[in-house]
Amino acid sequence: MNKTEDMIQTIELGFSYPGEGGAPVLQGVSLTVERGSFVAVLGHNGSGKSTLAKQMNAVLLPTEGKVLVEGIDTREEARVFEVRQKVGLAFQNPDNQIVATIVEEDVAFAPENLNIPQEETARRVEYALRAVDMWEYRTHSAHQLSGGQKQRVAIAGIIAMMPHCIVLDEPTAMLDPVGREEVLSTVRRLNRENGITIVMITHYMKEAAMADRVVVMDRGSVVLDGTPREVFSEVDYLERLGLEAPQATTLIHRLRGDCPSLPADVLDEEEAAQAILHLFEGVAG
Repeated sequence: MNKTEDMIQTIELGFSYPGEGGAPVLQGVSLTVERGSFVAVLGHNGSGKSTLAKQMNAVLLPTEGKVLVEGIDTREEARVFEVRQKVGLAFQNPDNQIVATIVEEDVAFAPENLNIPQEETARRVEYALRAVDMWEYRTHSAHQLSGGQKQRVAIAGIIAMMPHCIVLDEPTAMLDPVGREEVLSTVRRLNRENGITIVMITHYMKEAAMADRVVVMDRGSVVLDGTPREVFSEVDYLERLGLEAPQATTLIHRLRGDCPSLPADVLDEEEAAQAILHLFEGVAG
């Protein structure tokens, strides 16, 4: 899949909710999400990241600037349905998206409402449930599943629409560590093996670290944009924004005050351990 094609583009995007004094929630946001990429969007509560997610699926429309989905302006009323077929949106609470009692019926809901032939719907349901590793639960009651399983079923419902991109708005916020890992593993696989573009809104630094690119928002604007190594090396700046870099990155950053030879772009515990080991080996040598 060609990763140089634009999946989503925001151009000087601005948005204000009506009835809130006109204060902008988004202002001057210009971003390009390439097809096949995995982008994490970070920011504290109120930074505008969830509002940005809703703009990408045309749940909300710009009050300034524009959003293009594969070149389609989301403000074109006649093409909103087309936009939502291309970009699926998963919310933090999967209960808000599960509409049927049985898992396979829930995943079939959207294709059936699109009048897709029964045989094709059945094929899509199986493909989607296998993609999120939930095929064996197809006849189970959706509401008796664990939180992580429900979220995977919600994502399967989006996959059955055959979107080119999935936007996930804090999909693990309500999950325990096991459920969180189930969903993250699914998201990684959809991106790497199925080529689906992923935009994931999160406040977990460890989750953001697994993306190709990290975008940091503050007060409705993009303030950092780069690879995880580039963004998380800005430890002091992130702290001023009320965010924390991954623990391993922060540890090495603190140690660099006395040991400047340590690398500034450590991302995880293994890299931190290797950096400290090399430092001791250098001292011993």
